[in-house]
Amino acid sequence: MQRREDVRQANFLELFVDLVLVFALAGVVTRVARDIVSEDVVVRWRAMAFLPVLSLPLIWLWITTAHITSWFDPRRRKIQWIVLASAFGLLIMSTSLPYAFVGRGWAFVLPYVLLLCGRPLILMPALRGHPLRQLYLRSLLWCALSAVFWFAGAAGSGGSRAALWATAVVIDYLGAQLRWAVPGMARSPVSAWATDSRHHLPERYQQFLMIALGENVLAVGTTLTNQKVTVATAAGLVVAFLATVLMWRIYFYRSGQVLAETVAAAGDRDAAGLAIGTAHVVMVLGIVATAVGFEIVLKHPDGAPEPAWLLASLGGPALFLYGRIRLERVVFDRLSLRRVVAIAALAVAAVPLHLAPPLAAGVVAALVLLGVALADARHAAGRPQEPPSPAH
Repeated sequence: MQRREDVRQANFLELFVDLVLVFALAGVVTRVARDIVSEDVVVRWRAMAFLPVLSLPLIWLWITTAHITSWFDPRRRKIQWIVLASAFGLLIMSTSLPYAFVGRGWAFVLPYVLLLCGRPLILMPALRGHPLRQLYLRSLLWCALSAVFWFAGAAGSGGSRAALWATAVVIDYLGAQLRWAVPGMARSPVSAWATDSRHHLPERYQQFLMIALGENVLAVGTTLTNQKVTVATAAGLVVAFLATVLMWRIYFYRSGQVLAETVAAAGDRDAAGLAIGTAHVVMVLGIVATAVGFEIVLKHPDGAPEPAWLLASLGGPALFLYGRIRLERVVFDRLSLRRVVAIAALAVAAVPLHLAPPLAAGVVAALVLLGVALADARHAAGRPQEPPSPAH
């Protein structure tokens, strides 16, 4: 293990994992976008349910890898092998995404479970006397519980597989939220979301958002490459790029820019780490859903409107803004009314847009994001930069 103050920035091996995650999230978008344009209404709605089931394991594997490289010295060969194994596991999971619910289920499940359970087993011998050892031990018990549902789902197919995997995802994230509490076992003073490092994990979370935005650009660019360029598809590309830039701007103003300072100022860094991590997971899910919406815009800009398409185009930005509200709550201990109004505007706009083509929904989503960004700029004009004031 390394002294926490020695951790500053992500090394090149961690950035390699980030590249794999971009590919993985793009695979989720492609998989969901394929089904959401189906003529079967059940398949369309099921595609949106598949999105969190496929995204959250990939995201959780990335987050736990980031925590390992924060706790342990990434210059050590053992840690480097663990990081490389995590990247390879993400890659294998990504290749199974097009067939995740009809075949290749084991290719998605085995790397995930082996890494989630195997990495603590490898690291625990070096943790004698350290509270992190007890945390890893409790996490193994939760991992064993979720593995039952992961394996049962892989043995099935279709809707039953998706339901079992959704249960496993809930167990994995609920365990982390509860700090992997186990009846009869004392709670460790260390949290699953600990952010004692002042720079490393906050910067990794910032990079996490950039990964998701990069996936958005990749998905949109790849889709347009394979489409006939018309006025409508060109307009869709402009709107998608503008929305991506605006999400970047909204995130980094100002909460996303001062994560390290927030952690340093927090009285309870474990609680702050939990709130920051959860907010980023929600925002990334919103960005992935937004990417699905813009794939629809580029493929069917003038098509007949569908409720599931509207959910992706407007629900994705709304989910991103909700995650951003949660982030501002932990950084500045306040409710961002501008973002609440924006979510309400997206909900109200869904009513008339139910009769409009997909391109109109993309334009409205971008305009709402533009309104938030302009309101942020107006609020900041002529004022000094506000220091973080976390509640935790």
